[in-house]
Amino acid sequence: GRRVTGSRDLKMALEPHSPDWQFDRFDDGSQRIHAEVQLKNYEKFLEEYTNQLKGIEDALDDSVGDVWDFTLDPIALKLLPYEQSSLLELIKTENRVLNKVITVYAALCCEVKKLKYEAETKFYNGLLFYGEGVTESSIVEGEAQIQMGRFISFLQELSCFITRCYEVVMNIVQQLASLYTSNKTAPKVIETTGVHFQIVYEHLGELLAVLLVLDEIIANHVTLKDHWITYKRLLKSVHHNPLKFGIAEEKLKPFEKLLLKLEGQLLDGMIFQACVEQQFDTRNEPTSVSKNSTFAEEFAHNIRTIFTNAESKLGEPSEIDQRDKYVGVCALFVLHFQIFRTLDKKLYKSLLDVCKKVPAITLTANIIWFADRFLLCKMASAAKVAEKKNVQSIKIQRETFLQQKAQTLSKDVQSYYLFVSSWMMKMESILSKVQSVDKFTEDLSNRCSIFIQGILYANSLSNIVRTTMNLYMSMQKPMTKTSVKALCRLVELLKAIEHTVHRRTMVIADSVYHIAHTLQHQALNSISIAKKRVISDKKYSERRLDVLSALVLAENALNGPSTKERRLVVALALSVGTQMKTFRDEELLVLQVVLKKLDLISELRERIQVLCNCNFLYWHRTIFPIYLDDVYDNAVDSARVHYMFSALRDCVPPMMHARHLESTQVLLECFDKEIMDVLNEHLLDKLCKEIEKDLRLSVHTHLKLDDRNPFRVGIKDLMDFFSIKPIRFFNRFIDVKAYVTHYLDKTFYNLTTVAIHDWATYSEMRNLAAQRYSLSMTEAHLPSQTLEQGLDVLEIMRNIHVFVSRYLYNLNNQIFIERTSNNKHLNTINIRHVANSIRTHGTGIMNTTVNFTYQFLRKKFYIFSQFMYDEHIKSRLIKDIRSFKETKDQNDQKYPFDRADKFNRGIRKLGLTPEGQSYLDQFRQLISQIGNAMGYVRMIRSGGLHCCSNAIRFVPDLEDIVNFEELVKEEGLSEETQTAARQLDAVLNDLTRNSAEGTEYFKMLVDVFSPEFRNSKNMHLRNFYIIVPPLTLNFVDHSISCKEKLNKKNKVGAAFTDDGFAMGVAYILKLLDQYQEFDSLQWFQSVREKYLREKNAVVKQQNVQSTNQDEKLMQTMNLTQKRLDIYLQEFELLYFSLSSARIFFRGDQSAAEESQDRKEKEDEVAKSNNDDS
Repeated sequence: GRRVTGSRDLKMALEPHSPDWQFDRFDDGSQRIHAEVQLKNYEKFLEEYTNQLKGIEDALDDSVGDVWDFTLDPIALKLLPYEQSSLLELIKTENRVLNKVITVYAALCCEVKKLKYEAETKFYNGLLFYGEGVTESSIVEGEAQIQMGRFISFLQELSCFITRCYEVVMNIVQQLASLYTSNKTAPKVIETTGVHFQIVYEHLGELLAVLLVLDEIIANHVTLKDHWITYKRLLKSVHHNPLKFGIAEEKLKPFEKLLLKLEGQLLDGMIFQACVEQQFDTRNEPTSVSKNSTFAEEFAHNIRTIFTNAESKLGEPSEIDQRDKYVGVCALFVLHFQIFRTLDKKLYKSLLDVCKKVPAITLTANIIWFADRFLLCKMASAAKVAEKKNVQSIKIQRETFLQQKAQTLSKDVQSYYLFVSSWMMKMESILSKVQSVDKFTEDLSNRCSIFIQGILYANSLSNIVRTTMNLYMSMQKPMTKTSVKALCRLVELLKAIEHTVHRRTMVIADSVYHIAHTLQHQALNSISIAKKRVISDKKYSERRLDVLSALVLAENALNGPSTKERRLVVALALSVGTQMKTFRDEELLVLQVVLKKLDLISELRERIQVLCNCNFLYWHRTIFPIYLDDVYDNAVDSARVHYMFSALRDCVPPMMHARHLESTQVLLECFDKEIMDVLNEHLLDKLCKEIEKDLRLSVHTHLKLDDRNPFRVGIKDLMDFFSIKPIRFFNRFIDVKAYVTHYLDKTFYNLTTVAIHDWATYSEMRNLAAQRYSLSMTEAHLPSQTLEQGLDVLEIMRNIHVFVSRYLYNLNNQIFIERTSNNKHLNTINIRHVANSIRTHGTGIMNTTVNFTYQFLRKKFYIFSQFMYDEHIKSRLIKDIRSFKETKDQNDQKYPFDRADKFNRGIRKLGLTPEGQSYLDQFRQLISQIGNAMGYVRMIRSGGLHCCSNAIRFVPDLEDIVNFEELVKEEGLSEETQTAARQLDAVLNDLTRNSAEGTEYFKMLVDVFSPEFRNSKNMHLRNFYIIVPPLTLNFVDHSISCKEKLNKKNKVGAAFTDDGFAMGVAYILKLLDQYQEFDSLQWFQSVREKYLREKNAVVKQQNVQSTNQDEKLMQTMNLTQKRLDIYLQEFELLYFSLSSARIFFRGDQSAAEESQDRKEKEDEVAKSNNDDS
């Protein structure tokens, strides 16, 4: 409405007759432009809105209109014709007597239909499912009695139902007998010559068949009988001690009587027998039933007619409901025999002969019925008529039928695959075609025949599957896997028919009514021709009047919706209206075909549902695992699993009628669990394992694996499973893709947590799963570790004394390498590992680590001090210092190499450890360990920076971080938000502080020890600088020997780096403030000159010797030169490392210069503070 008023307002705005709008003539042009713009916008809006509505309409049209998804069925369309008029309203003619006759039979037929429906839904299922839903493991003592106790009320209801059936059978027989009376004196109701109410006999047969089915179900139900016996035993014990059970004794007697009555009526297999053995003759009735020869003849005639009609179609492709008719005929035959005690031997033989064509008939679910056994049992006295040969041949025939079926099943599957597929294509094509007006009738008859063809296919498939499965079960013969697969394929075809009809519900609904009208029109035409014939004959007789009334009644019934009642009335009316040759034979045949078609079309959906109902699968669910294995092996058409689940869903509605459990939910849950377990075991879990295996093998192709060449070992494409739409089962959807994705996610996550260093492999497998199978995996978000993951920072911190002795430091790459290892590989630790550890444990661990290092250094410096204080060492060093000061002018201010070498050798004389190490070796190791500790602190700092920079990379400017708490308070947000902002501020402060503070650790460790080192108490430490030259010599010898071991087979003690020594020397020199003293030795210059001198001497000698041609001597000289090069190179490397290490400790500044710097900085800060104030 609002949009409409909007356009109206716009019109008014554009109409110039409003005086307020004429105040300014000059504004005219702009006003028009403005209005046009508005109009254009409005048009655009309307266009968009229309498109949107069209989109919604199309969307709805696609999903709800033509194609209905079977799994998502929020609404369904029932097509059963229905009207609220009673039989009395339908059956109205001038002929009162005829009205009464037709009404009686119509009412009885309707009653039969109601009883049959009640039996099929309630009683069959209640009995069949008795004892189900209890797993073997969960059976407890007394469960059987409790179940039976719950079931007694159901049996009582069944007893009442059966009594009602008996009454209806009695009434039908008596009503028919009173119409066909052989008593010449009694008045006739209507003339019955040539009138055959065949349909009434058919209904009577249906009702008898119901009783027969109940007998068969109970006869085949072992559990029911066992439980009944245990229940009776329980009653006996209650009887002996009623007070213990809290039951009044006077109530027990009637209850026991009731149980006896129920047992006699229901459980002894006498339901059908008792019905046919009823006393049909009643005293008060003038006409007797059993002695009524006319009725006996009529009865026999109808049995023969129904049988002839049914027999011709049995086992043929055009069969529809003939099997049920045959069961009815057999029951009627027994009833006829019981009442009249006459036997039509020819018919009896014909009935038995049918067993050769149709070896067994499924009555309901898994209950199979053998006509020969039934007839022999119920007509024992007449059994002699059937020769034993005949009976034997039927048995043999049954077994050969099974053998042949096993062979022809795969052929059946192929042919029905073709039939059903082409039928589905026809359905799709005719229903998508637009109907042309000129060929309307032709089109409708075409549709009609296609719909009926669907019913025929469904019937054939249903018969094959049910008969074969149930026969195997009842004869206890094993089925081959091929047969099982073939039968499952047929079940799928059955469901495919149902799905097709369901998908096209809307279009079928449209067609069905048109087709029904066309058929009614054809029937009316042929009836009107017959009516004209009757009217043209001027002779009056009551019989002619009956015929005319009957035809009028049929016409009236056909003029209206084709409900069951109307079609029933038509059939009854035509039973009367076809006497006296009112129809020619060919006309009658056409009319019967039309009415049969009308029956099928009017109940199309219902018939398809009944025929395609696969609830019998509940009793054959053992085939499900084999079926799933087949689906798994043939992944290409795995989508067919939808049909099988649809078939399994058919088992659910019958379960709702189970009455032996607390609630039907127990039974449903039991079934649900069983099917899901099988699905998981035989399909989903297998698929998961296969996919995981495939991903693993693909990622680990670098390893020696089995042959995976698809040309040799074949390849299985599992991708098809992931294109299956989610399968609906009970109140859930089973999504294969989601299931596998979840499994892989869970497995990868769990395995990554167990071995975090495998995270890279699993992320690779995740990517592969996404590429190869389009599975969208979830990232694990676990703290990542790398493959060469070393020790954790926490571990190192706790065992720092072990760490510094076992690991070697590399200054340039900032990496620690294990000295030796029992494995084939050495562990390394680098910044990335440290950063990961800090990320795992938090930045607080950094300060703790430095603290631990400080404690460690204290202990080491104590040993260092003791060594320096040792008399042997101290005296030598003081001697060396004095010697250097005295001779430095002669030695060009350089510390002589020989002096250092002499010191190195002299120390060895003081003694060696068992491993052959001198005191100087041990001192060098001590310094290396101190250096390693400093290297570790440096690495912690780098790792911290690495971690903090990763964490803080989303903060735009570290210099200018806003205070979130203040901002939140300004906005006046809630207390929780303020707390959150405060925490965010704390985190940001923490990160910025850590990323800045990391740089000061070295300074802290220098500041903490230097006062003590420089103290006058520790004067003996001041000699350290002079021991550095011999230490360097010792280090170079050690380093060269380590590097040489790298090329040897036994690599014990091999190493290529040990920069901890340089770090240690640089650190201690800084603590003692002796950089200048050490530099004054010009030690490295002295070494360089010494080696260059020796090299030149060797070169000179080589030049002299080259003339003598002494080869051995030349080789020795080459080796000498090489050795000198190696030593020179090692010294150079040490010099560079030491120079690098000194930079960390501001090696360019002395202690005095540093304190001067500090003072200046403090003065500046004080000055700026004064300026501010």
